[in-house]
Order: sequence, then C-alpha cells, then structure tokens
Amino acid sequence: MREGHQGTGPGAIAPDGCAVELYARLPAGAEPGVIAAAVPGGARILELGSGVGRMTHPLLERGFDVTAVDESADMLAHVRGTRAICSPIEDLGLGERFDAVLLASFLVHAGDVEVRRGLLRTCVRHVAEGGCVLIQREGADYHTDLPRERVDPSGFTVRIVSSEPVGDGVHSVRAEYAFPDAVWTQTFRARPMTEEQFEQALGEVGLEVDRCLTDDGTWVRALPLS
Repeated sequence: MREGHQGTGPGAIAPDGCAVELYARLPAGAEPGVIAAAVPGGARILELGSGVGRMTHPLLERGFDVTAVDESADMLAHVRGTRAICSPIEDLGLGERFDAVLLASFLVHAGDVEVRRGLLRTCVRHVAEGGCVLIQREGADYHTDLPRERVDPSGFTVRIVSSEPVGDGVHSVRAEYAFPDAVWTQTFRARPMTEEQFEQALGEVGLEVDRCLTDDGTWVRALPLS
C-alpha cells in the first residue's frame, strides 16, 4: 500500500487504496465522451491508471486503439479486448509513442512531488509528435465545503467525508461509496494546485496547457513544448 493510502470494504484493495470490486461497479460517466471529442477518430491512446477498464471499454467501443496500464494486477484482470500492462506508471517505458496519453483519476495531484513528476514524464515519454496529453484535475472546490455527497442515478452515494492538511501542502482525503449491499472507503493523499502551480508542474516536464475540455476546467488538453 502506498504511504498514506488505504481502503476498506469487500474484495481486493489496490496499492492506492482503491477497491477493485467498487471500481468494477462505477459507471463510466461523461469522461469517454470528453476524451473522444479531444482526439482524432481511431487514435492510439495510452491510458495510464486504467483500473478495471471503466473508460477503456467505452473508448474501445468508439473505435480507439487503447493500451491500458495499471499497477494493480487485480484491476487489470477486468480489462478485456485490448493490451493490458501491469506496471507503476512512473516506471513505464514502452519504447512506443501514442496519439494521446491519458492521465485521469486526479493522478496529477499525487502528494509526492517526485511521483507527480514521474507520472508526467511518462506522459511526455510516450506522446507522439503532434499528439496530446489529456489530464483530469481536481475542481476548484474539491477540498472545501466538506463533508458533501452525491447520489448517483444508478443508486449509490459518493461522500467526500474530509480533507485534512498533513503538511507540505498535502491533504489526506477520505471518501466513502455506499451501495445498498456494500460500503467502501478510501483514504488517499492529494496535493491541491492553483492554476499557476498546475501550469508550472506541466512546464517542469516540457508540457503546456492547450485548452480546457470541460466548462469546469477539470479536463485539460496539454501539448509538448515546441
């Protein structure tokens, strides 16, 4: 388990505290559509942190060529119909380049700055000339007005219970997912970033923001610096 990360609930728990059975239940939501609108049809996509394939499978159905990467073999056991690679993202070196590299699930907010740099360097290492990096980041109010909850139309409740500073700009976040038949919790560390800090983090590895893909700014298209 990664330092400061833990999870509870039925089934296997990944090193970042994510529960495999939980993520197998979660709907894909709007994200596959956001991604599909930002890259050319049929593009080769490297999905970093794919988990159980919650976005992988809808992207495959849309005709994209997706390579799924995750550090959890238990997660990847659920991925079907494409190449799946078990590896820590920051250590990945496929010797290939892709039309788009996808870094979702707020991974860019890794509490450890060196881990964040490693994640972003992997993105740069694998993006093709003329390609792009698609990054999901926290909303502006992610760590405020807590606790808060959202009831999903499919019948489960997501609660962000707390976000407590633990030093050096890092917060310990506790989330809860309540289904009629099971409850999972996840505690993880996240580093909130201002717009300036986000752009600086990208610039450190040779990326720059091209444009936001969603009105709330949580999805960003980045390009290698020329």
